[in-house]
Amino acid sequence: MARRKRKVMITCAVTGAIHTPSMSPHLPITPEEIADAAVGAAEAGAALVHVHARNPKTGQPDQSPQAFEPFLKVIKQRTSAVINITTGGAPTMLVEERLQPCAYFKPEVASLNMGSMNFGLYPMLERTKDFKFDWEKPYLEGSHDRIFKNTFKDIENILTTCAENGTRFEIECYDIGHLYTLRHFADRGLVKPPFFIQSVFGILGGIGPHPEDVAHMKRTADRLFGDEYEWSVLGAGRNQLPIAMQALSLGGNVRVGLEDSLWAGPGRLAKSNAEQVTLVKQMIEALGLEIATPEDAREILQLKGADKVGF
Repeated sequence: MARRKRKVMITCAVTGAIHTPSMSPHLPITPEEIADAAVGAAEAGAALVHVHARNPKTGQPDQSPQAFEPFLKVIKQRTSAVINITTGGAPTMLVEERLQPCAYFKPEVASLNMGSMNFGLYPMLERTKDFKFDWEKPYLEGSHDRIFKNTFKDIENILTTCAENGTRFEIECYDIGHLYTLRHFADRGLVKPPFFIQSVFGILGGIGPHPEDVAHMKRTADRLFGDEYEWSVLGAGRNQLPIAMQALSLGGNVRVGLEDSLWAGPGRLAKSNAEQVTLVKQMIEALGLEIATPEDAREILQLKGADKVGF
């Protein structure tokens, strides 16, 4: 009997809070652009779409529920993809602000950062000289002396608030210690398996993008969580596709999107989130693997279903 192909979940993070509007004309800013980007990514093969909101006039990260509302219902109406709302917001925000949209909209999945860290965006100043908006340069410069705060208390606050709504988590681990923090909360019963661990590589302040770093993260997660987790990776910037390829060979899932990288190849800006999804989909299929559908993802991650969200 032929062996069943492994199904790979693609997550697409469509805009984020790392890149600023001056870095790419293709970065989604307005609610309409964010909705179209998410739908396009889903049509290209993403089972999950990870969303942030921005001020439609300036592109500045905006974590108010009012900023999310115009595009959440549109994405839900136009696609069956799992909608994953950020609790990370931006490193400049307090956790109370970051938590608002998830507490209000009760999504199937919410992202959750597993630790405080330096989050260095200031090297991006070397390649961006002219800025469209006054907030962009200080935002990047300020990361030189900024901590992205995610204390044990902050994490517990998010876990308990979202768990009451049946929301599960894309657990973002930027370093090995973050896996141990997850183990701590799992041992306390505040988060239940299957854990959806998103390992992040190449952010200045977190673990690096070397193949040994990727393998080390996987080995540690295997030891701490055994068969109780699903592993996914994202590589920042030019690391996106090389790390995706390594993770696929190790049995993992992948995340792409303009939140994580603006590029579709050396020196070539991605024209859309869908373009990045298409590139990684081709990689997955070339390895003889199958693309997970949104319904596959709901089954794998044991999600509550799109009919039980608050939007």
